[in-house]
Amino acid sequence: MAYNLLKGKRGIISGALNSSSIAWKVAEKAHEEGATFVLTNAPIAMRMGELNALAEKTGAEIIPADATSVDDITNLFTKSQEILGGKIDFVLHSIGMSVNVRKNIPYTEANYDYFQKGMDVSALSFHKMLSVAKKLDAINEWGSVVALTYAAAQRTYSFYNDMADIKAALESIARSFGYHYGVEKKVRVNTVSQSPTKTTAGSGIKGFGDFFDFADAMSPLGNATAEQCADYCITLFSDLTRMVTMQNLYHDGGYSSTGVTSTILEKFGIDS
Repeated sequence: MAYNLLKGKRGIISGALNSSSIAWKVAEKAHEEGATFVLTNAPIAMRMGELNALAEKTGAEIIPADATSVDDITNLFTKSQEILGGKIDFVLHSIGMSVNVRKNIPYTEANYDYFQKGMDVSALSFHKMLSVAKKLDAINEWGSVVALTYAAAQRTYSFYNDMADIKAALESIARSFGYHYGVEKKVRVNTVSQSPTKTTAGSGIKGFGDFFDFADAMSPLGNATAEQCADYCITLFSDLTRMVTMQNLYHDGGYSSTGVTSTILEKFGIDS
């Protein structure tokens, strides 16, 4: 059911790769809620994914952009305003990549060139995106910027590798930049810490299937789906959350506040 929460709003949605992507679901929901937007991803990701199908479904145009390039991001915000006919109201940063994870390099033996690449792609790109938008005055007052993160930024998950440090930087950028953008332009900046989700990126983490089941058993409401995360992002883009900024918002079925559950104890043969 649609509520026209984003009627008349213009946006930029990054990171949609295929129909399992959270960004893909956000685009579908934003379209249902009355928004117009452009889609963007790195050229290599576009070749790997199915972005044209999403663009056709939602009536969106695609602007390729390397999220590490200030020039590309400048072009993205400039062309988006031209295409959409005005300033932007919402932005989704759904960009994450770790070469160390891809190559199964242990955290304690990290390749630092790979580490820096992951930091640039997955965290500094957020700062660059916010900085360019602010310099261009590309986002309307009370606009909303959301980046996707994960609880490993707050606590240790041995298998999450350097992405834990990278996501911690991402969340810090949301707080720090969110202050300045809020004071100067009334733009909101938040991160959403989502449950383990069966996306292409998430499924690439070693042992993901077992961890997905563990988190589901730990969460009073179970794991949140990509579709449910999209719903949450839509509320953050809407005018209903105008006073929410600089927050890391958990969308994880209660996982982040749960110590232990009877279901987990039973798995270990412990009578609760």
